[in-house]
Amino acid sequence: MPAAAVAETDTTTNTANTASTANTANTPPARGRRASTRAARPARSARPATGRPCTLWAVSDLHVHSQGNADIVDKYLCPPNPDDWLIVAGDVAEDIDTVVRTLAKLQQRYAHVIYTPGNHEIYARSDDRLKGRAKYDALIHAVQRLGVTTPEDPYVTFGDHTIVPLFTLYDHSWRAEGTTRDEALAAAQESGVVLTDSFTVEPYVDVELWCRDRLKYSVRRLASVSTPTILVNHWPLARETLKNVRYPEIGLWSGTRHTQNWPLRYRASTVIYGHLHIPVEIFVKNVTHAEVSLGYPREWKKSLPPRVDKKLWPYPVLTRTHDPHRPTNLTNSASIASPTDTTSTTNTDKEVTP
Repeated sequence: MPAAAVAETDTTTNTANTASTANTANTPPARGRRASTRAARPARSARPATGRPCTLWAVSDLHVHSQGNADIVDKYLCPPNPDDWLIVAGDVAEDIDTVVRTLAKLQQRYAHVIYTPGNHEIYARSDDRLKGRAKYDALIHAVQRLGVTTPEDPYVTFGDHTIVPLFTLYDHSWRAEGTTRDEALAAAQESGVVLTDSFTVEPYVDVELWCRDRLKYSVRRLASVSTPTILVNHWPLARETLKNVRYPEIGLWSGTRHTQNWPLRYRASTVIYGHLHIPVEIFVKNVTHAEVSLGYPREWKKSLPPRVDKKLWPYPVLTRTHDPHRPTNLTNSASIASPTDTTSTTNTDKEVTP
């Protein structure tokens, strides 16, 4: 890498039942997205076949190429109930084949998998055939063939909640007040805090334009949703989630100010995200924001054991009981801050290696 420090130095850059009608908006994909040519499958709804309550779980940042991570996935991502569902909020791997293999394995274990890509899935090198939007399109089409729900599919329902997978990217707008984009990026370069995206994503696509297109696409679709939601995105939606980030410059690559009010606007009970490698629950205006990452070995060796002991990884989002109108939130109140606070009791900082 160039002299500037990179914040993700551990990564490799190789590059059920009964169908129901969910809230969908049949709007065309955002500019640059190819429409899927496959037949649209019916939206799914959680229907416990075993007679036991089923749970919606969530994880992110599996980074299965990192040493030991694939073993963690095999060991812990085994549902206690075969009717359970799983959210995977991005950063599975950098190459499409590994993402597909990993999701195929999880789809065999869980009744249904909801997936949204992260920044690592769109990493590329100059000699790669697929880059930027073209790589995203190819990934989505490959994952859809598994039956996995993606940000391009009809929304699915779990209990009385609509599950909304998003892919919003970032636009460098989470920066110090009064600074321009160029000033903020120059300051980050000077301080030695630059994410790998600057070298593996941004040379091949206008990320800010792509972010804008994705926001427009998502807003059009969300306009038709009238139920409570679970919003799922690799990048956090609210800036308060950056409170525990060691280097504020990382915010430049971590989201967009335009999603700040989406949790309230779209009736979210929970926002599921990753990216920061700071596993934590916070409350922003009484909405739970849960960072559900596994992370790199140096991180999960510290953060995973207490979460597993408390049954917080994979993260339990909702359980659906026999009464479809009474989903139960499984948040462990003993492990999180009070609803009026926005701080965490469990976190691990993302390292920046100089």
